[in-house]
Amino acid sequence: MRFFNTAGPVDCKRHYCLPPLQRLDLKRVLRLIEQQKYFVLHAPRQTGKTSALLALMAHLNQSGDFRCLYVNVEVGQAARENVEAAKRAILSQLSTWAEFALTDTFIENHWQDILLSSGSLAALGAVLTRWCEHDARPVVLLIDEIDALIGDSLISVLRQLRAGYARRPQHFPQSIILCGVRDVRDYRIHSSSEKEIITGGSAFNIRAESLRLGDFSRDEVEKLLKQHTKESGQDITDEAIARVWTLTEGQPWLVNALAYETCFRIPQGEDRSRKITDELIEQAKENLILRRETHLDQLADKLREDRVRRIVEPLLSGKGQLEDIPLDDLEYVRDLGMIKINGQARIANPIYREVIPRQLTSATEAMISQDPQAYIQPDGRLDLTKLLAAFADFFRENSEHWIERFQYKEAGPQLLMQAFLQRIVNSGGRIEREYGLGRLRTDLLVLWPQPSGVQKAVIELKLLRRSLEQTIAEGLQQTWGYMDRCGADEGHLVIFDRREKRSWEERLFQRQESFQGKPIAVWGM
Repeated sequence: MRFFNTAGPVDCKRHYCLPPLQRLDLKRVLRLIEQQKYFVLHAPRQTGKTSALLALMAHLNQSGDFRCLYVNVEVGQAARENVEAAKRAILSQLSTWAEFALTDTFIENHWQDILLSSGSLAALGAVLTRWCEHDARPVVLLIDEIDALIGDSLISVLRQLRAGYARRPQHFPQSIILCGVRDVRDYRIHSSSEKEIITGGSAFNIRAESLRLGDFSRDEVEKLLKQHTKESGQDITDEAIARVWTLTEGQPWLVNALAYETCFRIPQGEDRSRKITDELIEQAKENLILRRETHLDQLADKLREDRVRRIVEPLLSGKGQLEDIPLDDLEYVRDLGMIKINGQARIANPIYREVIPRQLTSATEAMISQDPQAYIQPDGRLDLTKLLAAFADFFRENSEHWIERFQYKEAGPQLLMQAFLQRIVNSGGRIEREYGLGRLRTDLLVLWPQPSGVQKAVIELKLLRRSLEQTIAEGLQQTWGYMDRCGADEGHLVIFDRREKRSWEERLFQRQESFQGKPIAVWGM
């Protein structure tokens, strides 16, 4: 039986998958190749770039019109700015792939002599020239992980490809596709030899177009999941499919990881006589987050970068507007797949929305000494009034100490609240989060299971701006709107007053308000 793939390129014989070539705009790609163009394919990590390139190589080679060769140049990353060592690694990979994919040993037989005679700054171009002249069929070269190379090693590769461009197609590859996370034009490469920053656009100004491999569509998610039903006979409910789409918004690794966790790791899901439900999908999501799967761990690692913090922190805190954000940073974080921009920047999907604050506060959460059982009422409901009162005391005593530890200090109050809540809710419920640039608020939906159904409570975290009464009035309407949308029967509005020289007696308060007939508790912090 096939399975859902979460590591490396897909093999359609072994994995449930969408045909990789269908995920490319193949007609457009083939037209660019026929026009002898050099172009870029980019997308976030683990979205299917390598699978698409390998499928394209097979497609072109089967046509007999081209010699198409894939090569992954990530092997040169360890050499860093040692250009000769990087070139040795890349040329060795090139020869290995030529023999594997084309049963062609020409590069293997000649690259070392060419490197010796041409030197590291010209060897790649010389090898490609000699190889193209070796056979009348034009060459299409697919270079994967190009942005893994560092500094002068990357600059050297780009410039050699640019230098050979005028010799195509008889003496240099007819078409080259550079593949990585970012568009080459956005590279800012530090050259140690030239003591300056070289842009990718200047080092590779022959780029004709930039194509982006997108996420799965809603229909593609359904098609992928139903392959499992067709082969195993195990039904996946419409609600489960909808939940996968909602949680992932089509991010390919997340879709496959949720499906694999549900169908091949969770005992109930491994029982093919049982349906896959949205509850099992939710359990799979929590398992992936708690286990810190590699994909999610890599995402969390990026949060330490200052240019990522400059984008993500305003999203978490609700401060800022698009015009306040450096465009290059915004595009970088988008290319990493962490955010989407549809007029308004937002975290890319609900799983990332949950992973990011939990990763930023995991150490804090572990150090919060609260007993979850103390907040569970005899009828099984979560006592959020008691919980928020406890947080107010905790916030007064610990906020300055804990927030100072955060790298994301501007979002510190919101993160500390989420860490405190997560510590309690981990014992049986879950939190769904919404936040966005310029909203000045964070929407939290606490879901707590009990025998009579699911307790739903909205907690709106809002920054004080203008007057307190204006902020409360605006916050009540927003809290009610979120309650109405989520079907929640309980609402709390938490207002953080970050103005300097305000005493805790002035900041801390609790009072009952209502909006459209719904009672809402207002908390000052």
